[in-house]
Amino acid sequence: MWRIVLAYGAGLAVIALLIEYLQYRHIIRSLPTEGYIAALAIVFVGIGLWVGMRINPSPATTPFEPNERAIASLGVTPREYAVLELLARGHSNKEIARVMEISPNTVKTHVANLYAKLGVSGRGKAVEAARALALIA
Repeated sequence: MWRIVLAYGAGLAVIALLIEYLQYRHIIRSLPTEGYIAALAIVFVGIGLWVGMRINPSPATTPFEPNERAIASLGVTPREYAVLELLARGHSNKEIARVMEISPNTVKTHVANLYAKLGVSGRGKAVEAARALALIA
């Protein structure tokens, strides 16, 4: 971490020295102010992106595998699991019924069963509990 901070500080020091040198040579005064500001902004955006990628590297993409043991221990049926996945995507009961080609009352029954099995009382809490148990991504 300190290496990154020192590298960032050294980069800023080099840029500051370069600006002072250019100002000394009167090059900066010949540029329009907007161009100078744009060039400086581009440099700092580049430095920020570089530091951000060094601090937070992109995570390795591994396919999500649901926790089959938790699904089995909770007694979640395949239809309830499909309803849970659609709930997590933010679909309403009518949309879920349309996608799964079942009645909205059946969806309500599956949702109520999921609430009981997960021990929650709302859609958001059901999705949160399912994610905590690694049932859904």
